[in-house]
Amino acid sequence: MFQYTATYTDLYQLSMAQVYFNKKQNEHAVFDYYFRRLPFKGGYAIFAGLEELLTIIEKLRFNDEDLAYLKTLDFKPTFLAYLKDFRFSGTINSMPEGELVFGTAPILQVEANLIEAQIIETILLNTLNFQTLIATKASRIRQVAGDKTLLDFGLRRAQGPGGYYASRAAVIGGFDGSSNVITGRDFGIKISGTMAHAFVQSYDDELIAFRDFAENRPKNCVLLVDTYDTLKSGVPNAITVAKEMEARGEQLLAIRLDSGDLAYLSKKTRKMLDEAELSYVKIAASNQLDEYVIQSLQNQKAPIDIYGVGTNLVIGKPDGALDGVYKLAFANGKPRIKISESISKVTLPYKKQVYRINNEEGVLIGADAIAIADESHVNRMNHPVEPFKSLTIAKLNQEAMLKPVMQNGRRLHKIQSVQEIAAFSKTQLAGLPEEYKRFDNPHIYKVGISDRLKQERDNLIEEHKI
Repeated sequence: MFQYTATYTDLYQLSMAQVYFNKKQNEHAVFDYYFRRLPFKGGYAIFAGLEELLTIIEKLRFNDEDLAYLKTLDFKPTFLAYLKDFRFSGTINSMPEGELVFGTAPILQVEANLIEAQIIETILLNTLNFQTLIATKASRIRQVAGDKTLLDFGLRRAQGPGGYYASRAAVIGGFDGSSNVITGRDFGIKISGTMAHAFVQSYDDELIAFRDFAENRPKNCVLLVDTYDTLKSGVPNAITVAKEMEARGEQLLAIRLDSGDLAYLSKKTRKMLDEAELSYVKIAASNQLDEYVIQSLQNQKAPIDIYGVGTNLVIGKPDGALDGVYKLAFANGKPRIKISESISKVTLPYKKQVYRINNEEGVLIGADAIAIADESHVNRMNHPVEPFKSLTIAKLNQEAMLKPVMQNGRRLHKIQSVQEIAAFSKTQLAGLPEEYKRFDNPHIYKVGISDRLKQERDNLIEEHKI
């Protein structure tokens, strides 16, 4: 949908790029994308945004308007001439979109010259951080909703156009559809919706409003019943219209509750519908839902068939952002490291590979090992922060997770649909032991570094001591 140009970046990326260009420091580099802390105090995250990112990077250019504007920012003519022909020509290695990901381990790795790698940094972080956050939130909601229908209703509360990608990420995380029409057009997402209170209010009679709506939208018709009095007016009028639809050979799909005690109202509504021999009419609910509210409704056995989740999904409440970072690991033929007083913020040097550890039966043991790229097997993984914690994994199965997805600036596989990514993610999540999925004190997934990587990191720390 959006037409990104290469000025969708931070100023310092271009300022650094001009220095690299003028000083002929545009060397081969490796950058890692990863996050440090799992969102929502959870036990896992769902990686999302990769397919969109690859599409953006393939087409990323500085157009004439961009170059004219950059000229006003005092960038040099020779550098602007270079940007005019800018294309990303590097390699990207990545975990697949929809994969389970965990803190510290690289999820994606960029190999390119410094200018190209820096210019794509901002759009990379912007795309992957947001969609991974929302996909993870959606997955948490799916975990408690069971087989109930989940719909994204959040576009009106999203941070501007972020709602577009929030709908995409929500489906990857397990949602069934969205009210967001343009995502149906662009991603093939199932589109669903009801009516607004304003529609009912615009009529002098609620029953006539329901009748007119049902006549014009007989397929997948959902009536909003809480504009005035849910149990005394809304539901009785919906029952009347449902019977009229039956006489025409049609069926009312559902009624929607958008306020009040949803557990109480849904139980009363279900009883009224069943007594009217309308057991096929479903109950939809909305209004500030999230994983905790839905969990409570499920525990109360509320007979709700469809949950419409808005604000709390698309803004990733309460976290609001994923702390994904993009760090230099290798440049100009040398490993690179960023030192910090906090060992947890010291970066890992070298081009790397991540191995997911499985037992003899192929079952996840809850561990990823980070190694230098040319290490084909890891005998022991060490805690990246606590020096005396380690785990022997020599005899366990180790699956390499970072694989090429782009070479010479071109993607290596056909674009996967959102539905294909969602199906893959569902399969991966099914293989994660339940203790990592619980909301309260989830089991900690272990992420460690190989002996060799630990030694190289420690050597570089010592080397840079002043």
